[in-house]
Amino acid sequence: MLFDDAAALAEYVGSADGVIAALPARPGRNTAQQELAEDVHHACRSARRRFLGLHTDAVYDRLTARRTRRLRLPELVQAGADRFPGLLPSRAQLAAESGQPQAHKEGHEIDQGIFCGAVLRSPEAGGHLIDTMLMPTARSLALLDAFRATGTIELDSVLLELRGQAAHITFRNSHCLNAEDNGLIADMETAVDLALLDDRVRVGVLRGGTVDHPRYRDKRVFSAGINLKALRNGAISFVGFLLGRELGYIHKLSRGLLTDPDAAAWSDRTVHKPWIGAVDTFAIGGGMQLLLVLDRVIAESSAYFSLPAAEEGIVPGLGNLRLPRLAGARLTRQVILGGRRIHATDPEARFLCDEVVDTAELDKAVDRAIAELAAPAVAANRRMLALAEEPLDLYRQYLAEFSVVQVARTYSEDVLAKVERRWQASQARG
Repeated sequence: MLFDDAAALAEYVGSADGVIAALPARPGRNTAQQELAEDVHHACRSARRRFLGLHTDAVYDRLTARRTRRLRLPELVQAGADRFPGLLPSRAQLAAESGQPQAHKEGHEIDQGIFCGAVLRSPEAGGHLIDTMLMPTARSLALLDAFRATGTIELDSVLLELRGQAAHITFRNSHCLNAEDNGLIADMETAVDLALLDDRVRVGVLRGGTVDHPRYRDKRVFSAGINLKALRNGAISFVGFLLGRELGYIHKLSRGLLTDPDAAAWSDRTVHKPWIGAVDTFAIGGGMQLLLVLDRVIAESSAYFSLPAAEEGIVPGLGNLRLPRLAGARLTRQVILGGRRIHATDPEARFLCDEVVDTAELDKAVDRAIAELAAPAVAANRRMLALAEEPLDLYRQYLAEFSVVQVARTYSEDVLAKVERRWQASQARG
């Protein structure tokens, strides 16, 4: 039945692709042509959902040899595209859209979101994928000996340094206020892996480096969140960024690194270490989301926090899942739905950070926190806290819906219009 249905899906989608191919490219379509394209995409997506509703576990088992192969997210969606034509965008379809502005694309990544959402809804397939994404990347393993030998790894957008018993990870996307893009996400996962793999490291520290922006030149900034210019230019990927950051380095910060997937006890399977966030200037969007999984947050007194995703038209990662646990439902709605900004000196900041200090005292406060969190029992207790606060099934179920909703939002007309207006304004400013 699987292969008969797969053949039928491939034939149906192939015919639909022919209709799309006969139309002008998206920027050149008139209203009627674009409406036709949207109807065709909607029909194909409905067919994919029906197929996955029947066959998700069978498809995943086929791609992973009954869950004996570990395919990371990029490998999984590519294998699915190759093995089941029409279920996922092909290599040729993705290559044709590479480098195009988001508004010029057909939205093939939405189909990746439908597939990943179906996989994550399955306890068996979704659990296996989550475990796979918690394992060290090949790049991290290749750099481990060099980090152990030198205590320093300098990546394109991240600097990792061993200082005493702490691994200091510094964001260095200086041209864009340490905003997140595909490169930063990949570099962060490598740095987090290395910090968790090196036995000399007892504590990790995250901090933003100095930036080039005229208003903040030579000042440290924690993070400006998602790089909206990159989103406008079609350079924020679903697999590498939108879902990859949640399943990858942020989940590793929260739940640890999976080093022995065959061990019976979770405590024997994973390496956990406590993490500190040092916030200079601001933590916006993804930067604030990051703080929600850290064990100690120290902010300079002039810093602020915000999650402007609703204003931008997207979902703030797992902020909807994690912020209510820390701040309560009412404040969460004010921050996420109303765009409320929390300053480090506001009373409500106690829900987001543990200590507020003058800028000159931030380094000393971080050193004190390292000394406290390096205690032997800290890692064991934070592992238990992670299990209690965010059960794995809850995390999996949230991500299943997030996969579908977030990628659709990044192709929605209101988001495309907003990022285009911002980009045009930045071009006008020079």
